[in-house]
Amino acid sequence: MNVLSAPALPHGLPPLSDELKTHLDQVNAALLGHIERAGGFLPFDQWMHQALYAPELGYYTGGSTKFGSNLPTGDFTTAPELSSLFAQTLSRQVSQILHDSQSVAILEFGAGSGALAQALITELRQQGIEPEYSILEVSPDLRERQQQRLAPLRAHIQWLDRTPDDFKGCVIANEVLDAMPASLFTFGQDGQVLEVGVIAADQTTARGLPAPFYLATRPAPEHLALLVAERLEPQPFYLSEINLQAEAWMRSMGTWLSRGAAILVDYGFPRHEYYHPQRDQGTLMCHFRHLAHAQPLVLAGLQDITTHVDFTAMADAALEGGLDVLGYTTQARFLMNCGIANYLASPPADNTPAVQQQWAHTMSSANKLLSEAEMGELFKVLLVGRHMTTPLLGTLSGDRRDRL
Repeated sequence: MNVLSAPALPHGLPPLSDELKTHLDQVNAALLGHIERAGGFLPFDQWMHQALYAPELGYYTGGSTKFGSNLPTGDFTTAPELSSLFAQTLSRQVSQILHDSQSVAILEFGAGSGALAQALITELRQQGIEPEYSILEVSPDLRERQQQRLAPLRAHIQWLDRTPDDFKGCVIANEVLDAMPASLFTFGQDGQVLEVGVIAADQTTARGLPAPFYLATRPAPEHLALLVAERLEPQPFYLSEINLQAEAWMRSMGTWLSRGAAILVDYGFPRHEYYHPQRDQGTLMCHFRHLAHAQPLVLAGLQDITTHVDFTAMADAALEGGLDVLGYTTQARFLMNCGIANYLASPPADNTPAVQQQWAHTMSSANKLLSEAEMGELFKVLLVGRHMTTPLLGTLSGDRRDRL
């Protein structure tokens, strides 16, 4: 094993409360135990899984406040959190899928605060659709928040612990793939594929580090080395990711989605852009109190850890699972195709300050959703499904499947 890098505190990190420091110590101790049981080297995807999903300790399972645009409580803001505009526009694609699949069932993965479900159910009701809404949420804290938020709707909503055996309808996964644990790899001087993992710092060294860990490398296992070799040429000093768990999740969808389509919204690239020579440090990012940085070894259990999505890999996995790839485009083009302009065409006649302030917020949200400098270009929409008979509204214009 060779040490790759040591942890470093990101610039601008806000101070931690005593409660957060105690939680961080507990998470670090648990991770050190996992490293020891793994023989001294914990592959990065396993590290990421524990940091995000360890029961009562992980970022998504330990009860931290994660969403929101107001400092200091939130860590990041998703499209549904900006305003109801995202869900209102999305509803047109959802209603088409429901009609084509002859179903009113919706399954949302990772529903966050419940903002998307709330606005989507409300909008579908205005279209005369009473959906049967299911949510699969791994975070007990977020599940409780969703239940509180959605209770006033008096809608048919259920929370699932696992994927259904058979499903017909519309699947929604907004910023889900990026949070699935990814493997890190780099190349040795001879072009050998090296797996990146986490090792424990010795007691003397650890006292000078912000976290008692190092990133380290070892020869990659055969299956990982073969997949990396299939996707890019060896490049010296090149570090990147491959998300085998997300690919497996996409393939598995083919075992239970019997009719309908899935709408997958996330930030990422097709493979030729994902593994561009200039993207030589990969796409891994961490978020804490709206501070974005690339230090995954610090703040374990307190910060989100994500990687961008290789949409070529996701499309290939869907095909391997027996699904059809129905469309792929940017978020901006998808929302324009679904009629976002219709929700912005008529400013309110009411000139009271409260109404005008709300309209200004709506227009600001639309700019963030559509602008190339914000979410419009970086975020993509991949649509996959089975037994759909009509072209999907969201990719009638600007379909980029030929770039995958």
